Amino acid sequence: MIGRMTDVSGLSIGILGGTGDQGKGLARRFALAGHRVLIGSRSEQRAQDAAGDIGAGASGGANAAVAAEADIVIVAVPYEGHKALLESLRAELAGKIVVDCVNPLGFDKQGAYALPVEEGSAAQQAAAVLTESRVVAAFHHVSAVLLMDPAVEKVDLDVLVLGDDREATDTVQALAEVIPGVRGVYGGRLRNSHQIEALTANIISVNRRYKAHAGLRITDI
Repeated sequence: MIGRMTDVSGLSIGILGGTGDQGKGLARRFALAGHRVLIGSRSEQRAQDAAGDIGAGASGGANAAVAAEADIVIVAVPYEGHKALLESLRAELAGKIVVDCVNPLGFDKQGAYALPVEEGSAAQQAAAVLTESRVVAAFHHVSAVLLMDPAVEKVDLDVLVLGDDREATDTVQALAEVIPGVRGVYGGRLRNSHQIEALTANIISVNRRYKAHAGLRITDI
């Protein structure tokens, strides 16, 4: 495995927006891999309910409490509330690896399309807000349906990991690889995260046309 040199065993994982499909799916897979998972939400009760659905290894709480307690924090909230949430959690997230998997997308009759972001991308927006955190972009193209399906033992997917801190990207690559079938692949600096987020619109189009749950594989590595 590409990220196998970094040991992530024992790390607790907080997921802000863990009651949504993507966040809940990631929480389930990390819990199955033996990690302690903390699900965050604006509603503590919703977070606890989501944790109950996942079962052993998961607990729920308010976003601020989860951000403060977890070793690594994944941001999986809707783009509309992305910046405001991170601004409210600067202190709790200081010094931590923060993994942003938010896709700024719009939808109309023609399908999904990428939204412009002043900072360049959602991940760059996170980095601009969280100046004392180590922001990494990853997990943008993971199918929530596959993550939640108990019949799917392995997820056939490469997760592109982008960031400016090599130790942080190595850690997130290794974290991706605790999900059976997944590889973590370094995808460049954080400034290149826009096209990774925007590509999600293309994948949604593929899924709609072919009634699939498509992902990416990188060849020759």
